[in-house]
Amino acid sequence: MKHLIYFGAALLMTLAGAVAAYAQARPLEGGDVERVYARLQKRIELIPIYDNHSHATFPDDSDMDAMTSPPEESTVLRLRDTNPEFVAAAKALFGYPYLDFQPEHAKWLIDKKKAAEAAGGTAYWDGILDKMNIETCLANRVALAPYLDPRRFHWVFFVDSFLFPFDNHGLIAKNGDLAVYLPLQEKVLERYKKQENVLGLPADLAGYEAFVRQTLAENQKKGGVAMKFEAAYFRTLYFRDPPRERAEAIYTQFRAGGVPSDEDYITFQDYVFRVLIDQAGKLKLPVHFHSAVGIGDYFSLQNGNPLNLENVVRDPRYRNVNFVLIHGGYPYTLDMIWLTAAKNVYTDSSLMGYYVYPSELKNILKQWISLFPEKIMFGSDAFPFNDAVGAEETFWLAARSARTAVAAALAELVAEGAWSEEKALELARLYLHDNAAKLYGEKK
Repeated sequence: MKHLIYFGAALLMTLAGAVAAYAQARPLEGGDVERVYARLQKRIELIPIYDNHSHATFPDDSDMDAMTSPPEESTVLRLRDTNPEFVAAAKALFGYPYLDFQPEHAKWLIDKKKAAEAAGGTAYWDGILDKMNIETCLANRVALAPYLDPRRFHWVFFVDSFLFPFDNHGLIAKNGDLAVYLPLQEKVLERYKKQENVLGLPADLAGYEAFVRQTLAENQKKGGVAMKFEAAYFRTLYFRDPPRERAEAIYTQFRAGGVPSDEDYITFQDYVFRVLIDQAGKLKLPVHFHSAVGIGDYFSLQNGNPLNLENVVRDPRYRNVNFVLIHGGYPYTLDMIWLTAAKNVYTDSSLMGYYVYPSELKNILKQWISLFPEKIMFGSDAFPFNDAVGAEETFWLAARSARTAVAAALAELVAEGAWSEEKALELARLYLHDNAAKLYGEKK
């Protein structure tokens, strides 16, 4: 009997070892990774996308963003209109009959888009989403356009303008980028004042705070599902926590005129930023941040590093605020995924889907999925770069890149023995759709 017990125990240990060996992920993928990829990609194509970040628009719509590109900005290789992928996009979406974007050829595409804009209605952009199996899309805009169907396009509004209520000539004089950006922020602030029937600046800081809070509440009532900061273009993303008394003194001094010093303006911005975050928590509005490399000649990678936000996203006062760090912090993608260890922090792959090729995006997504798969989302960052290469083509490029890259990342992990193909598809659905749908309170 004792020998049988020993034999049984040994058998169980052997079986357990065999199961453990089968479940143990290997450092190198198996030889069948290409077949796994082919099977996964076919099924991933069928997953509807929830796009966490876009600028869906026609190129002549000034409400597409609270920003604009400085003249003669540098453009990454993949975004130049010589990229043959854009021709492939135009062929897939419109049946484009040419092999390049020479002016006489691009006119065919431009005319087609202008005719769609002139026709009005929401069918055109709904049709663009349908062709890429995009179910829902968040549109970052000053105001949601009438040509965007609110059942498919949900509004994310901008709030940086509240940080610039004083005379901005001192900031505008700093560099050519700010000379382009800041007048646009002033226009948005004036628009919000008109919306809330505010003439000039309120008499005191309490009045300004009330104006800020009321605007956020009104924008939510108008359909806003989140608010967006592009602050990395103007200043560091490190926001201090100054006392209200200091902000009140600065407001009192400069509301009627005068140019604040850099220190005074930053201190005031730090305070108003906290008011905005507090109100977002009360309204249950997710807060989006541009947190990656940016356009222009003077964008500071150091100031835009998402780690600058750590003191905010990990502040216990804001534990009920959902923070979404847009663009994956690129190129700080490893730092970014560890920020999402906090329960209320998310990120997306927008911008990366057309800045880098799928081979590089695959590596980033493989790392993210291996760590916090429930905190990552697809984003296109679709944007019209010119009259020919519009948001339509960048939607297509970002979606194609993401589906290809996530299939490749998951195929490698399956081939390494990390999990089954069914589990891989579940993780793909989290990234492409379910995480965003859950965050914004929508059913799968």
